[in-house]
Amino acid sequence: MKTEVLIVEDDRKISNLISIYLANEGYSVKQAYDGEEGRTLYLQHRPCLLILDLMLPKWSGEELCRFVKKDSEDPPGVIMLSAKGTTEDRITGLRLGADDYMTKPFSPEELMAHVEAVLRRTGHVCQKLSHEGLEVKPRKGEVWLNGERLELTHYEFNLLYFMMDHKDQVFTREQLLEQIHPNGEADIMARTIDAHIKKLRRKIEADASVPQRIVTVRGMGYKYASH
Repeated sequence: MKTEVLIVEDDRKISNLISIYLANEGYSVKQAYDGEEGRTLYLQHRPCLLILDLMLPKWSGEELCRFVKKDSEDPPGVIMLSAKGTTEDRITGLRLGADDYMTKPFSPEELMAHVEAVLRRTGHVCQKLSHEGLEVKPRKGEVWLNGERLELTHYEFNLLYFMMDHKDQVFTREQLLEQIHPNGEADIMARTIDAHIKKLRRKIEADASVPQRIVTVRGMGYKYASH
């Protein structure tokens, strides 16, 4: 699973340059060009890190930084970008909750070093998986859907985490059974997976009869669909 970074920067040239460097380092990148779009993409994808311009249309970088830092018990790291480089400006940015503050212009190589440093401090956030309002927190053993905590069994939790961690990859019933009962620890029929999937769909799908997340691939098995 790639570490996901959200760039919120209204200067498209700067945003695209940062995106290229991040992609070359193996990160998964999302881009927003104003504060409102940044908020929407943040809520959809729950990235590990935001690279956030201070001066943005619609929602300012200050507002978005405050929002993401208050939205979760495990907020993502935030690197704030600004043309304002005084000590007072830096202190203000850090007091907003930013984990780092960089003054424009900057070199992309320097930014990458700051990205690595911030992720070392906030990397535990990246262990969680998020997709369209569904969030799995393995360190806490919690699953949340649109802000509400779900009650999953141990098997349902492991099954969901495994499939979300391998989005769009098709698994047979036998492969999924191996994930929740490794090394043949239980003499259970592969069709037991169908029962787990059915119960899981009731909890995470808007309409369990027409699943959009965990879908059946006829003649093969199941997959967690990213689209």
